[in-house]
Amino acid sequence: MRKLYDEKLPMHDTDRIKTFVKSLRKREYFPIMEDQMTYDIHDCPFDPPANYPFAWNIAHVLENWAPDDTTPRSHIYQGLCVFDFETERGKAMNYRAAEVPFVVRDDPQVLRTTERWNQPEYLDKLLGDTLHRTEYSPNNHFMFWNKPNPRSKRKIIEDWKPPTEMLKMPYQEWLSHANITDNSKLGPDMEHWYYRLIGCGTLANGRCERGSSEYLFDELAFFQPRIENDLYMTDHKMQQGIHCRFGMKGVIAENHFDGARNMIALMGGERRYILSHPDQCENLALFPPGHPSARHSAVDWSNPDWEEFPQFNDAEVNEIVLQAGDVLYLPTAW
Repeated sequence: MRKLYDEKLPMHDTDRIKTFVKSLRKREYFPIMEDQMTYDIHDCPFDPPANYPFAWNIAHVLENWAPDDTTPRSHIYQGLCVFDFETERGKAMNYRAAEVPFVVRDDPQVLRTTERWNQPEYLDKLLGDTLHRTEYSPNNHFMFWNKPNPRSKRKIIEDWKPPTEMLKMPYQEWLSHANITDNSKLGPDMEHWYYRLIGCGTLANGRCERGSSEYLFDELAFFQPRIENDLYMTDHKMQQGIHCRFGMKGVIAENHFDGARNMIALMGGERRYILSHPDQCENLALFPPGHPSARHSAVDWSNPDWEEFPQFNDAEVNEIVLQAGDVLYLPTAW
């Protein structure tokens, strides 16, 4: 199948690829209060400036664009630099070495996959009838959780219930749930579905789940553990697999941090991230170690309880909206 599409979409026609991917970006976002920042997010200096990335009080960010509101805002609290892959790759490498987040745009490899994945029926053929992990939520919130271990020495939380349901289904079945164009059926209190493919790579040591998607390493060649992909991984020998997620409009993955670096590439649509420095963890009121949702904020960001979590009002964050062909670097614990 790839051979047929590679012949249909020759890789040497870079102008065609760029034009196609740009057509998927439906709008432009502008930074709020850019006069307060000491740098231009689209023309950043070679070295990260002091206090990079700029951050704002969380109450202001959520007031400007409430999490449950899927209507894009033209002006957002963006503090991250956006680098062009071909002309500013050196800057991106320098910011990654400094362990600060940024976005790189228009990597030819990323653009090529983006164009291919947006061809009619391509994903249908690629994913076929294989069952993949699907998360179901009765609302738009998806809180990560691990089933409590009854043998654990930690106290089991009383009355705890899984916030989502884990299912398995083929891509087309998930799409039948998620591909909704009627906004009256997309409210925050209505059913939402989240789909995930996993490519485990060489570090799985036989522990990868059945039905894994190792072809992701071929499809997303820029994430292959090779030296030439050094922008996307600091040590290619430590690449820990690929998690490929398909969301529907309005899905909220609850605020959390990961214990490893992440490179996040967007193949289509838009995805908003609200980011904070690791020094904000206390203000974000994270669930404690041992909780089924440890590492995640206990605050409902759609309706914060400022009295129960007064420290949340002191949190500082910035935001970014990823579009087709963008890659976001998230350092550990951001």
